Amino acid sequence: MFHMFIYLAVIICGASVLALEILGTRLIGPVFGVSLYLWSALIGVTLAALSVGYALGGRLADKQPTLTKFSLPIGLAGAWTVAIPWLRHPVLDATEDMGLRAAVLVAATILFFPPLMLLGMVSPFAIRLKTAALDEVGRTAGNLYALSTVASVFAAIGTGFFLIPNIGITRLTYLIGVVLMVTAAAGWAIDRRGKTAVVATLLLIIGAAAAYQTAPEARANPEAGLLHVTQSAYAEIRVLEKKGLRFMLIDGGPHTIVDPIDWESDYGYIDVLEISKKFYDTPGRLMLVGLGGGSVVKVFNRDGWDVEAVEIDPVVTQTAYDWFGLSQEEAKIHHTDGRQFFIQNEDVYDLVIMDAFGSSSVPFHLVTEEAFELIHSRLTEGGVLAMNLESVGWHDILVRSMAVTLSGQFAHVKVLPMEEPPDQFGNIVILASDRLLELDDEEFPLPTERWTLEYNQMHAWDNAFTVIPGEAPVLTDDLNPVDIWSDRINLASRKQLHGYFGDEDLDW
Repeated sequence: MFHMFIYLAVIICGASVLALEILGTRLIGPVFGVSLYLWSALIGVTLAALSVGYALGGRLADKQPTLTKFSLPIGLAGAWTVAIPWLRHPVLDATEDMGLRAAVLVAATILFFPPLMLLGMVSPFAIRLKTAALDEVGRTAGNLYALSTVASVFAAIGTGFFLIPNIGITRLTYLIGVVLMVTAAAGWAIDRRGKTAVVATLLLIIGAAAAYQTAPEARANPEAGLLHVTQSAYAEIRVLEKKGLRFMLIDGGPHTIVDPIDWESDYGYIDVLEISKKFYDTPGRLMLVGLGGGSVVKVFNRDGWDVEAVEIDPVVTQTAYDWFGLSQEEAKIHHTDGRQFFIQNEDVYDLVIMDAFGSSSVPFHLVTEEAFELIHSRLTEGGVLAMNLESVGWHDILVRSMAVTLSGQFAHVKVLPMEEPPDQFGNIVILASDRLLELDDEEFPLPTERWTLEYNQMHAWDNAFTVIPGEAPVLTDDLNPVDIWSDRINLASRKQLHGYFGDEDLDW
């Protein structure tokens, strides 16, 4: 039983390491966004913690190794993991003003370094306990590290593919901590072989099961304005309703804002995207990349366009159906990656709209010269590509680089800014086509007041500009720094959102 327990403990601890690393993106992401920085911070913290744990575990194992000592770091790791849901908000609140890079690194270190370090102590200790002779050290170490790694592989797949979407991040984090504590208690009971140890283990299991039911978990709270919250395989999705508007937040970033009475979008960029209709005498065929709450679908469908959309996350689609008034008759939805869709389907469209770029997440593979070449091949002659971006200022490096990259595939590229003054955070629409992107002034009636459809369209068109090739780098599959450029955009977006909601907690 002693040896079987060692193997079981190594498997559980190996699985817990990868599960915690993946959970980190969901525990921190809703506040800071799931960016390249977050992944880098979590991977770096994990490797650093394991390195320290290996060193400490090896030293501890050389000093009268017992199963009780072996179980101690496992139990402490479990206790810290159980505390993460309670530590999460104070830590994230304390680090929010540090800037994105420092914040994600400090938050990841505080929340995950201690338990991962303790779990790192397990493998060298297990090798010491399992090794009976020097000529068995290599085989014993190899077997235990293989078991730990295989467990990590299954945990990585299981956590992302099944557990997070079905259990939720808070309860899953808590469950991992409970399993680790129970494992430690079992090791203590095996080592002590006394009734007291057995009773204590049973009490811990019962207490852990009871505490599991009280774990703090984000759930719908309509009275506070949180109508819906769910985890998908791709992101955390929330539906909020405040100040007469309904929001869809994906990993803490706003992707849709509508009036829940008539489903009219409160995002002015939707009005600017509608300028693309003016290049056609009759409605045509539209492919939308990035569904969100379906606002773009609605404004084109009501004018007779044949609308299809590509949305990678089926949960986003269902949320649009359930909470944002989208109907299945308004568009045909394809659930796959946008670039993969164009690779696998050779249908052509009169208009392609790309609206898949949030402030914290610009899928780099959708904004390279290779991707734009593919999309160009899926447009009819004279077809138009329209893109919505968020940026800090009209002439942000992201905007200029995107326009330059598009210029390599399309004869005409025009940038339509929206915010005033020009250095503010906001949306930018870019149009690209082989046709001349010119419209008569009659297409833009004078607005009667600000922030109406007429105002947004006229303002964007009157301030339109082009970018000269060479003003910014061309984005390619090989070299694409959009994740780095998105840093300050992500920060500006979240400050604006938090400012809108004031001191209200966005993470009930």
